[in-house]
Amino acid sequence: MVPPVTAPQLQEPVLAELYAPSRIFTWPELQGMAQDGILLPLYGRSYASPGVAVTPRLRARAAALTVPDRMRTKVVAGRLTAAWIYGCASPPERLSLLVDAKHRISSVRSARGCNLHEVRLGQLDVVSVGGMLVSSPLRTAADIALHVEPDQAVPALRRLLDDPDLGIRLRLLTLAVEAAPRVPHKKRALATLARLVSPN
Repeated sequence: MVPPVTAPQLQEPVLAELYAPSRIFTWPELQGMAQDGILLPLYGRSYASPGVAVTPRLRARAAALTVPDRMRTKVVAGRLTAAWIYGCASPPERLSLLVDAKHRISSVRSARGCNLHEVRLGQLDVVSVGGMLVSSPLRTAADIALHVEPDQAVPALRRLLDDPDLGIRLRLLTLAVEAAPRVPHKKRALATLARLVSPN
């Protein structure tokens, strides 16, 4: 089980390179600046300055701002949402959020713009990035293999495996999928991973 996460662990200073509705700028003002090319859309109601490096921390912070404060310590960005945060997938239409079984989905059911998945999470399955809990790179890749359709999964998995900073190896990923408890689509997931051996 994941150890309890306290709010201070998820609090981050305001990122100067991230713009979101606040007392300084309203959302219509930010939209206007985006239309003028002064800002670039990042995610939800968040924007970044042109030329700023869009990092996992920045993407995670933008995602975190779309999740109500009361829920932020109970949910974990996972699957293709986590892959996007790591820079290995397109921005999600809806955030894919994992809820550890000890919290129960009913406690966070009111989340808008999110798909909630009740799962079991281990201590090594979760990291904190930009004020958002995110599934670890290995857990992200395993979940994508197991739960995402192959045509979407393969490109994201290739990018996750190709990023040396994430430290995922295909053999380790295959072992993680094989070790998953009885879950649907395990055979399909292993077939998806087999496609990653070929260059195309």
